[in-house]
Amino acid sequence: MSSPSTPPAPADDPVDPLDPLSRERTHLADSRAALRAMREDVQNLDISDVTANWVNAAILERQIGERIKALADLSHTPLFFGRLDYLHAPGADMAEGAEGERFYIGRRHVHDAGGDPMVIDWRAPVSQPFYRASKNDPLDVGLRRRFGYTAGDLTAYEDEHLSDPAETAATSKLLQQEIERPRVGPMRDIVATIQPEQDEIVRAGLSGSVCVQGGPGTGKTAVGLHRVAYLLYAHRDRLARTGTLVIGPNRSFLHYIEQVLPALGELEVKQATVDDLVAHVEVRGADDATAAVIKGDARMAEVLRRAVRSHVTLPTEPVMVVRGSRRWRVPAYELEEIVRELMGRDIRYGAAREALPQRIAHAVLVQMERSGEAPDDRVQDAVARNAAVKAAVKAIWPPVDPAKLVLRLLCDADFLATHAKGILDADEQKEILWQKPARSVKSAKWSAPDTVLIDEATDLVQRTHSLGHVVLDEAQDLSPMQYRAVGRRCTTGSATVLGDLAQGTTPWATRSWDEALRHLGKEEAVVEELTAGFRVPTDVITYASRLLPHIAPGLTPVASVRENPGFFEVRPATGDPEVVAACEELLRNEGSIGLIAADARIPALAEALTAAGLTYLGPGEETTAETRLTLVPASLAKGLEYDYVVLDEPQAVVDGEPDERTGLRRLYVALTRAVSGLIVTHVAPLPPQLG
Repeated sequence: MSSPSTPPAPADDPVDPLDPLSRERTHLADSRAALRAMREDVQNLDISDVTANWVNAAILERQIGERIKALADLSHTPLFFGRLDYLHAPGADMAEGAEGERFYIGRRHVHDAGGDPMVIDWRAPVSQPFYRASKNDPLDVGLRRRFGYTAGDLTAYEDEHLSDPAETAATSKLLQQEIERPRVGPMRDIVATIQPEQDEIVRAGLSGSVCVQGGPGTGKTAVGLHRVAYLLYAHRDRLARTGTLVIGPNRSFLHYIEQVLPALGELEVKQATVDDLVAHVEVRGADDATAAVIKGDARMAEVLRRAVRSHVTLPTEPVMVVRGSRRWRVPAYELEEIVRELMGRDIRYGAAREALPQRIAHAVLVQMERSGEAPDDRVQDAVARNAAVKAAVKAIWPPVDPAKLVLRLLCDADFLATHAKGILDADEQKEILWQKPARSVKSAKWSAPDTVLIDEATDLVQRTHSLGHVVLDEAQDLSPMQYRAVGRRCTTGSATVLGDLAQGTTPWATRSWDEALRHLGKEEAVVEELTAGFRVPTDVITYASRLLPHIAPGLTPVASVRENPGFFEVRPATGDPEVVAACEELLRNEGSIGLIAADARIPALAEALTAAGLTYLGPGEETTAETRLTLVPASLAKGLEYDYVVLDEPQAVVDGEPDERTGLRRLYVALTRAVSGLIVTHVAPLPPQLG
């Protein structure tokens, strides 16, 4: 591999036809001009005479607006980052000696006025060898060229002659530089640095679900987001109809990742938290850990199913339908057969309730036909709307309000005992019962686990709409009932599940992916493990991995593949001034700084930073050149990363959780947020597990 070549002159110098870098810069300028022309073509479209009505016109205008946004040229985002020179034309018969082709690989497709490609989308099949080709398997690639950029300007390139046996394989310097490049602002795409094992997950088919177990810095979140982008490219029509969704743990996390997909030209992917999905009522209360664990247990699904079905009453009276001068009688035993048949099919409560009047009406029509009449569908619909039929349906299969049902379970001890018999013991029932019953759904102080129960009950009444693909990140923190809530959103679609069992920091944290996938309804999902760490420095991940035997025994430690070991230091301190001093020291470096501390320590540290004249942000807020320091409660650190981190009082992080294992997992998360360097400050002794 050739070392990175850098320009001897400014980018706007006249092009030297013999200088490869000048030629590449020319291609970049021409490609940007072509992209502008593509955008202008869309902007100049006249749709005044091509739509039938104002509705079609509004839809077309929206689609054109989205296309214009997708074709925006982001000045600091390289239009292409690599080049492939094939030995033969892809798809050609090599025996005929077909001449090879050259492709520039970028974030989106760009073509010239004649329609010839100038940049190929990274998701296209012809681009795949950029990520997969190697000296051992060059995939017919003669040359792979990577480009280096500074502030959007092409400043370097690096070549690998994959099919040349004389050239030995070497680590790409530009690839390492891109991986280790300091970050300011939200998460960015990794499209230029996707590794072969990541690419296999990204390009997995839409029909199958994938679960990715990945330790800190392995790129699992980025892999999940790029998988969405790939699936939208490969199956756009299908997913345009069925929809896609990215689910994250909190708003800070979603804000951090929200620019990745737009940078890849994908603007239509919705993002939400699990709480957003189940927001049927306002959350104004909270449960203790014991009650939350019980409410999140999958056994609650059966309690709710029983409670919903308990509203059905087997009929004891016949139904008399009067039409004109004739009376038609459906006896109680026949009604009971209809009801038992509907209950035996185990369809949604609401769907069965809608079917019941039609079944009764059909029984009447059978009698009409036996008497010589010839009723049609209109007659059946009229019978189904008959007052006597409607009264019978209301008595037999009354409507159920999911929120009212859950409220009754949590307030009525007898009702709960009846439907939890053999499922929850007496102590468990007592734990989830409200000490002060609420008078109405609106006045109730619902907790977050309560909303998941309401969502389950809602699905028992009426089927939840299913999407084409769902990405679930930081999945290890979900309860079984939360998994069920997510699974309902992709019953007819597929899922990408991302997480790390070692970072589970809820009392109900996932114990195994097999168990989680069963609750999600995706038992067939393939579990992939990423163990190569690209973001966390070697010394930092080695130190943090001391906790693994105590928090996730048997889990493979992350092995950092970075050449730069990073900066790491553990410093005994006597008070907050030394924590502030560590922040000031790290602020002399380029990039973002995170001060992570136990939640209880945040007010004191905020006061100390203010007294020292240091401005700071909250987690998820976008860093700027003026403010690069973020004060992060340990409870919100998951999924975020900073170039440098100061971790305050590890033992306080552990003590801030309800049990030691959860506390050590929280500490593991906090220790692994640094990309370039970590300073650990402590007054109290360090947790013995770090010894």
